[in-house]
Amino acid sequence: MAIDHPRVLLRDMFDAAVAAAQPALCLTQHLPEPPKGRTIVIGAGKASAAMARALEDNWSGPLQGLVVTRYGYEVACQRIEIMQAAHPVPDAASQAAAARMREMVQDLSADDLVIALVSGGGSSLLVEPAPGLSLADKQAVNAALLASGANISEMNTVRRHLSGIKGGRLAAACHPARLVTLLISDVPGDAPQDIASGPTVADTTTREDAWDILRRYNIALSEPMRAWLDSASSESIKPNDPRLASAEVRMITAPQVALRAAAKRAQRAGLAAHILSDRIEGEARDVGKVMAAISQQVMAQGQPFARPCVLLSGGETTVTMRGQGRGGRNVEFLLSLAVALDGAPGVYALAADTDGVDGIEEIAGATLGPDTLRRAWALGMNPRSHLDNNDAHSFFQRLGDSVVTGPTLTNVNDFRAILLT
Repeated sequence: MAIDHPRVLLRDMFDAAVAAAQPALCLTQHLPEPPKGRTIVIGAGKASAAMARALEDNWSGPLQGLVVTRYGYEVACQRIEIMQAAHPVPDAASQAAAARMREMVQDLSADDLVIALVSGGGSSLLVEPAPGLSLADKQAVNAALLASGANISEMNTVRRHLSGIKGGRLAAACHPARLVTLLISDVPGDAPQDIASGPTVADTTTREDAWDILRRYNIALSEPMRAWLDSASSESIKPNDPRLASAEVRMITAPQVALRAAAKRAQRAGLAAHILSDRIEGEARDVGKVMAAISQQVMAQGQPFARPCVLLSGGETTVTMRGQGRGGRNVEFLLSLAVALDGAPGVYALAADTDGVDGIEEIAGATLGPDTLRRAWALGMNPRSHLDNNDAHSFFQRLGDSVVTGPTLTNVNDFRAILLT
């Protein structure tokens, strides 16, 4: 089957995935009933400002609050204040937002309602170092975790136990008010405690789990951090805590929703669409090799699917930094896929982060086709060298194949589409 403009079709699928996860589309039906008392809005994440705007547009009663989002992801609101902070490594604004938010939920009554708007990125955007720790301590361990190859669940387990606000501690501060947390998932498996490190939900992990992860990845802690993690005070808020008795969690959208929207776009183009998984983890370059092998099996043997088709997947891969290049997990996956495919005819792909930022670059991801390696060699670029140097953004940017969206105002994590013609 000849497909006109395969890269355009892939981008259309990605855009459909992002559109399906917009807060304005999915938040309204999950709103709680207004309370007898006050309604306070708090929140953190790359989608939190857009969530706040959707809430304002659909809430007729009194409302006040504060949410913190990534720089550049602000959305104008009338009654909810929007703060901005740094991602993926926190800054002073992240700490200031946490302090302001904690003050806002003090002295509430059982007649009051707190609505927490939480999405991916909140781990960095909302930071309160545990007693005795500094922002520099938090920044150091955060950077080490990001470079270690730890998966998101492991990273957030450590973050929760070094925090004064994550791991349900913000929820406990809201007691005795009713608390309703509205979540946009950006994590494999959609575990609420892993979305923004769970500031308003109970945590099932322990400080011993955090120690195990730190040892596993050989991450050093400052003496104050070690002393804190050795103390019982570092334990997070557990599911049976009475302060969470009136807390409720509602998942408003997740990666599977986005993948289904992409599948529908492919089907309108006459293609079979297969969602392999919404929770793929592991080293990005290893996932690239596996996806290349599956693609080659489809192309050569018609197994496990007949071509033409699209293979869709999501989740959150990791990158263990070994080089000094400009990269992110989606483009590292894509470059590994390209190297393994070695110019296989009829295979096109797009990999991008649905929040519009892959790694620390304002680039969502990239596309590839059968001519990607040939064009790279013609420009004097060695694909394997770029992969070894974690330099996939430079590689695809020079080819003109980067996907740049600007702030998408949502975040349901990685998006991968492989089109087999």
